[in-house]
Formats: sequence, C-alpha cells, structure tokens
Amino acid sequence: MNRRSFLWNYGGGLGGVALAHLMGREALGAGRGRPEFNGGLHHPAKAKRVVQLFMSGAASQCDTFDYKPLLIKKGGETWDPGEKVELFQSNPGAVMPSPWGWKQYGQCGKWVSDLLPHIGECVDDIAFVMSLMAKSNVHGPATFMQNTGFILPGFPSAGSWVSYALGNLTDNLPDFVVMPDPRGMPPNGAANWSAGFLPASHQATMIRAGTPTPIHDLFPPSSASFITKDAERDGLALLNRVNREHLAEHPGDSRLEARIASYEMAARLQLSAPEVLEIRGESEATRKLYGLDNEATADMGRRCLTARRLLERGVRFVQVWSGADNGFPRRNWDSHENLAKDHGDLGMALDKPVAGLLKDLKARGLLDDTVVYWTTEFGRMPCSQGSKGRDHNPFGFTSWFAGGGFKGGVSYGATDEWSYKAVDKPVYCYDVHATLLHLLGIDHKRLSYWHNGIDRRLTDVHGVVIPELLAS
Repeated sequence: MNRRSFLWNYGGGLGGVALAHLMGREALGAGRGRPEFNGGLHHPAKAKRVVQLFMSGAASQCDTFDYKPLLIKKGGETWDPGEKVELFQSNPGAVMPSPWGWKQYGQCGKWVSDLLPHIGECVDDIAFVMSLMAKSNVHGPATFMQNTGFILPGFPSAGSWVSYALGNLTDNLPDFVVMPDPRGMPPNGAANWSAGFLPASHQATMIRAGTPTPIHDLFPPSSASFITKDAERDGLALLNRVNREHLAEHPGDSRLEARIASYEMAARLQLSAPEVLEIRGESEATRKLYGLDNEATADMGRRCLTARRLLERGVRFVQVWSGADNGFPRRNWDSHENLAKDHGDLGMALDKPVAGLLKDLKARGLLDDTVVYWTTEFGRMPCSQGSKGRDHNPFGFTSWFAGGGFKGGVSYGATDEWSYKAVDKPVYCYDVHATLLHLLGIDHKRLSYWHNGIDRRLTDVHGVVIPELLAS
C-alpha cells in the first residue's frame, strides 16, 4: 500500500492534514515566484543533496590542513611578514608552530595535521580550497557571510536557497535540517539558517539528535492527558479549515503558508521522525565507524550518523555544527587562550565521526551524488596570542568538499609561506557557493529573488564556478 492510499484509508487527524498537503501543494503556492525552476534545472546536476559541517569559532588552517614548514623552522622567533599586522584583540606574538605533527596521506600526498588523522585517510576523496578569505574578522558577520553570502543579517542561508530552488526529494521530511552543537547556539543563533526574505517555509527545521525530544513540540507533553487522539484530530481539522479560509483572504502571505506547511510537516514527522532519528538499529560496525563507542566522539558521531540517515531518506540539505557560543571553558574553535587544548578536544570529537560519514556515504554509493562541505568563518594567525593561543585571521583559511561531482585529491589556491594571506587563486564564499550550486544543477546568476526592488542572489553580484574543483 502506498503512502497516499494509507492516508486515504486511515486518514483523519494528522493523517488527514498530511493528505491535504499531498493533494493541495500547488494551492499553497509551491514553486510560485521561481518560474525558472518550474521547467527543471539549468543544467544536468551531479549532486542531489548537501551536508554542511560548520566549525563555529574559526578552526585554524595552520593546525589542520595548511602545512607550512616555515612555522616549524622559525617557531619562537619574532614574526615579521613584512607589513603592519592588525589583529582582532592582540598584538602579534612570536611565530607559533602547530602543537601537532604532520603527515602526508593518500595518493595525492596531502599534508594533514595529526589532529585529524582519520580525515587524513580520506584526502583522495576531498577537494581542498586553501585560499579562502573573509570580509570580517568578527565572528557574527563572518559566520553570516559563510552561511548567507552577506555579513549583514536578514539574508537567506545557502540551505534555504537550495530548498527554494530545488524543492523536496521526499514528502515525509523537511528539505532543510540543522543540528546545532548541543552545548549551545553559534553566533547569530537561528539567523544562520534562516530563510530571510524567501518564503518562510524554506527555513531549516532544527533537530537535537540524541535528546528525549529531538524536535520540540512535535508530540503533546505526557502531562497533557486531556489531549486524546480524537481531540487532536478534531482540533487539527478545525485549525486546517480556519487557516485555509484565512489564506484565501490573504493570498501570497508566505508566513501563513509556512505555518500551514509546518503543521502538515509535523503531521508527517510524527510518523517519519521516530524512525529516522532512531539509530539503535544500526550495526555495531557502523556505530564504531562513527565513534559512538567512545564518549569523546559519541555526540558528533550521533549527529553525523543522523545526517546520513536524513540524507538517504531524501532531506536535501543538512547542516551540522561543531562549536557553540563563546563560553568558558571554550565550547567552540575560538582558541585565543589555549589552542592545543581547545582544538585538541574539538578535533578529537570531530575527526572520526566526519571520516566515518565520508566512508559510510562512499560505501553506500551516496557520496557520488551527495556533497560534504566542511567550513568555518575564518582562520587563525600564524603567530601566538599570549603564549598558547591564536587570534583571528580573515586573510587566508581552508574549506573542503567531497563527493557530488567534486574532484578528489586536489588542493586549490594557497596562502603565503606563513599561512597568513591567500596569495594564489584567492577566493571568497561567493565562488564556493557558485561551485556548489553548479553541481546541484543551478546557475548561481539565475537563482534570484526579487526583494525590496533588487534581484537578490546567494552570491550577491559576485562568484565564479571553480572548474579545477570539478570531476570530469
């Protein structure tokens, strides 16, 4: 029996709400305002879905993927890049070599820090962008920039643009899901995954994997004994009727459309979410692959495994955060005081789960059409702050991609010999986003939305596709 027949035969209540969605999506305006996408993609797509891994707080490029022998050779000496250096909250200290050693991995011979040995094993599947730059050295604006293409609030996130452009692969789960770090929200909070001025239905659904209530308010609280199945069914049916009558009187109100859609999605999630979020049925080998057998890696492993389960069931864009707000002791990658400790803890928690995700997607044949996108808001300086930390560096840092049509085992661009500034093929997030959209079948210049008299894009008025990152 298919889903439509099931809802028809056993409808009523939440099933009836879900059926109303399935039967009447066009009535809610699905696809309205984006005529370029009603006829299909701009060109053949290599990727169908994306998982973005965001290192909140600014992961250090010169302690992860940007190997610079000069930092080892000159360690402890006065740092002199030949120009005045303006830092975020300190004066330049001595040259600071990484606390970790380095090894070459894979057939490509990519140097990776001993902080991330498991990711090192995957370098032949990874395309590294070594020459990223940011327009701000402040966490909030820089985090906005990597997520939305702008340093100001109010713009849609990349996940929302993808949801808006491509729609869903399944009716039972959201197009766009975010899993924050359980220790807290990143700078800007939910504005990082907001739909901005796009229709409100394209904002991410937040999931707190591994908690008793991973999706807030999906089910009535146990204390609400007065809510029976019949009462819930009748109440939702009434709400559905009133909402649609109101919508008929206020056509084009995306907020109401989104509210209706959210109730309909909640109805479907009551059936689909328990299954997709239940990981106890995964094999012991899979659980070990993601590090669920180790307390240090279990949380990130759970979220990466949940991301794989969401992706294989049709979620279009999943965002997983490593790092929270600037509390003390540090809960993110913002290692001003003690980089070895802070990056050490976060790197250990991240390394095996992310490598497990890459290996698992590849083994299941999902990496071919799934993009794994690892990024951070900016990098860190090659000199010390105090004696053990590093200050912010917006002038050169690293992101990487795997799968979904990206070429493995390549590094694009480079910083100078200090890992201070991008000097070879410098890029901004616009080029990264343009390349990501290209592999999803979208011409970034044609993906636009008219807002306040301007055709807005994820890439603003910038961005070029980087052909060297594309597999043949």
